[in-house]
Amino acid sequence: MKVKKIPMRMCIACHEMKPKKEMLRIVKPKEGDVFIDFTGKAAGRGAYICDDPECIRKLKKSRLLNKAFSADIPLAVYDAIEEAFFAKK
Repeated sequence: MKVKKIPMRMCIACHEMKPKKEMLRIVKPKEGDVFIDFTGKAAGRGAYICDDPECIRKLKKSRLLNKAFSADIPLAVYDAIEEAFFAKK
């Protein structure tokens, strides 16, 4: 019997490894703004973050997307991500 391997991803805020399904994917497409990908299938570079308000706050406070995507991410994008996250809760 073959056991299905669970894909794991690391949170960019707390650096914990967790199953991909339990995390939020933030995507930076080639063109356009960074956004939360609730489907997990959008095209572009992805960074993962825990589905946890503490990690979302740390994301904005430390501007972690700038490091993850090696780009200057405007504060408005962090605000939009925060809003989308808390609206979903």
